[in-house]
Amino acid sequence: MRFLLDTEQRDFAASLRALLTAADTPAVIREWSRGEHTSGRALWGRIGAAGVFGLAVPEEYGGAGLRAVELALALVELGRYAVPGPLVETVAAAVLLGERTDLAKRFLPGIASGETLATVTVAEHGYGYALDGDAADVRLAATPEGLRLSPGAGAVRRSLDPARRLTPLAPVGELISAEPAWADALTWARLAVAAQALGVGLALLDRTVAYVRQRSQFGVPVGSFQAVKHQLADVKIALEFARPVVFGAAVTMTPSDVAAAKLSACEAAYLSSRAALQLHGAIGYTAEYDLSLWLTKARALRGAWGTPEECRNTVLQGRM
Repeated sequence: MRFLLDTEQRDFAASLRALLTAADTPAVIREWSRGEHTSGRALWGRIGAAGVFGLAVPEEYGGAGLRAVELALALVELGRYAVPGPLVETVAAAVLLGERTDLAKRFLPGIASGETLATVTVAEHGYGYALDGDAADVRLAATPEGLRLSPGAGAVRRSLDPARRLTPLAPVGELISAEPAWADALTWARLAVAAQALGVGLALLDRTVAYVRQRSQFGVPVGSFQAVKHQLADVKIALEFARPVVFGAAVTMTPSDVAAAKLSACEAAYLSSRAALQLHGAIGYTAEYDLSLWLTKARALRGAWGTPEECRNTVLQGRM
């Protein structure tokens, strides 16, 4: 299946790339990792002004309507630049909050504009860990009684990706929905993860290709070695195969197709991260080198909102 973007979609992606290129995202990521959110919130506002978060919000609440293809396109670009913050969780929260008119009026305009950050966690048996709960304005906890608006966050727990700050949310607070649309939120979240992972994988490949062209051994660029070419070709093929799966899932939005997209994109990004780490050599292990910001994100996204095994099971169930 071949997907061709129209002129409006290509211009949208190009405008996001220009915005993010000018933002110096590595510096923003490092500040966010230290719990300093000023530059990250400013970037978040510019992304919101560009219309990204409105793609998960109905028009009557200040959004552009639920436009999955355009949202996937945007998340690819945000992943390409490793933008920090609860991107996926804000999308999931928008879906959960949009099921009731009173909640939608209360929260969705802020989400659409980029003024409001939201995060979501499952807190069935005590505390649940939410991504960036310390920075979020809206903290949702899915409990056995329903969806609750958590009053606050506890101490931050570090994760594999320093920019993914995990904070515990107690299963208490205002009960805002007894039967939240969790299945729909999970589908949208997995699509967002898949698109973000695809962007991360593409960025890692681009950085690695540029590096092996300039790094030399035995008087020639490392990229001229056949083994290196084969390794990078495998990564390129995996990413290019994942791309139509992601956008195809954005068209159908069935749980099985979206699970397949997440599985395909996250595995391709993980393959890209392993190749990048190996071909960069010792410098790839250092936290001071910008490559690490993408390496850790690729690994973290692989298990976010569903492990590979869980996604495979969803795909199989959808084929029965």
